[in-house]
Amino acid sequence: MKNSQKLIIAKKILLGFDGKGRAEIVEGKAIFVKNNKIKEIGPTTELKQKYKNIPEIGGENLFAMPGLVNAHHHLGVTPFQLGAQDHPLELWFAERLKMRNVPPTLDTLYSAFEMISSGVTTVQHLQSRAPGNLPSVLDQSNKIIAAYGQIGMRASYSFALRDQNRMIYDSDENFLAMLPPKYRLQLKRYFDSFSLSISEQLEVFNILTEQHAKNNLIEIQLAPSNLHWLSDKALETISKVAVDSGAKLHMHLLETPYQAEYARRRTGQSTLEYIDNFGLLGPQLTIGHGVWMTEDDIDLLAESGGCLCHNCSSNLRLKSGKADLSNFLSKNIPVALGIDEAGINDDRDMLQEMRLAYTFHRSPGHCSMNPSAAEILRMATEHGAASTPFSGKVGRLAEGLFADILLIDLQSLAFPYQDFDIPLLDIIVRRAKRKTVDTVIIDGDVVFSQGNFTRVDEDALLEEISKELSRAHTLEEIELRKLSEIIMPTVKNFYSGWY
Repeated sequence: MKNSQKLIIAKKILLGFDGKGRAEIVEGKAIFVKNNKIKEIGPTTELKQKYKNIPEIGGENLFAMPGLVNAHHHLGVTPFQLGAQDHPLELWFAERLKMRNVPPTLDTLYSAFEMISSGVTTVQHLQSRAPGNLPSVLDQSNKIIAAYGQIGMRASYSFALRDQNRMIYDSDENFLAMLPPKYRLQLKRYFDSFSLSISEQLEVFNILTEQHAKNNLIEIQLAPSNLHWLSDKALETISKVAVDSGAKLHMHLLETPYQAEYARRRTGQSTLEYIDNFGLLGPQLTIGHGVWMTEDDIDLLAESGGCLCHNCSSNLRLKSGKADLSNFLSKNIPVALGIDEAGINDDRDMLQEMRLAYTFHRSPGHCSMNPSAAEILRMATEHGAASTPFSGKVGRLAEGLFADILLIDLQSLAFPYQDFDIPLLDIIVRRAKRKTVDTVIIDGDVVFSQGNFTRVDEDALLEEISKELSRAHTLEEIELRKLSEIIMPTVKNFYSGWY
């Protein structure tokens, strides 16, 4: 247990939101942090006197709020940077074969730089794919987890669970049969490199849970990938493990209309109705995307107490559609916010993602529903936390919770001028940018201050990434890039007429 104390001073503090979603903002108060938790929140003058020998952080020109939560994240250097252009999701799977390999430590630190500098203190890391046997997958998982520890970031890690349909919404065998015979062996070798059975993938969860049980910066949860990627047997097995372990689940569902059609063809039911047969639907489940949920689906999610993670940038970039965010919010479904693979600017800027969601869902009409700034901020804090095993431990500023705190510079926010008769939360969501982030505190430690990371050398690591990716393409990268071009027409043809 670390032994550190600090007094955090701010002009105003957003503690969180009340039961009706109203912002709880206080003025003239400070936050006393002892070790990694908030010990006391009280009048600034009193706490300064009570803890007069304690180092002070912040100042009267700052706004303190809970650290932001990126509730849906996959990797570091973006697919676009690595050679994969944006496509509709189903075609993007084939396009992603063009992506270059990046060492997991460098990859994780790259996106951590972007997230933390935009106020993110907790990330939901969904490891989409990792080839090899059980020891090699565990090694890669632990390198990712260690990188978060190196920079001081809080992370909920999961290894995505899947056992079928690796390229299209049909079996690997059927897809191989669609290809010209001379290309089948190469693609089969690629499929075979992801060889872990569901039981072995669940062993990754069990081993990591045990290894990191005493690491309060890390939680391990379950991520059943999607209906089309999981057999009924896998869904049944995962549900049993979730019940036995009490683990949280995060599941991509109904991201595209093709996924809705797949569920109809496979089950004759909606996706949510079908997974409910396996006991997967409930307060422990967060649905990633949910763009193509029907009104009945939304009602079912609300009744079950489940969460939704809205990924606005991703839905736009991959032509997935527009989620009915106002409808979710009107039914009191806890909605988190995620940046997914990358935001609209091809980075992990959570302040930008909040602004995009805030603006994109302003529907036409004088009386139309649209999310408020408070709802957007709640998505990025409390409800983001609720979608992870850190629920009730972060996402608010209160005594006894982990000290994950974002300090925004109000002078920078207002420069050259801002009328503060406009409600402060509206100003934060509309105008806060990376340059306004003064300090980021995670687990009681200052990890980012006035543009600099305190634990890592950002410039040196970016140079290392640049050097790593400036090398010539490997033979494997060249072969997979060619394979992507070869299989793309077959993938396109498979979905012809679906929608």
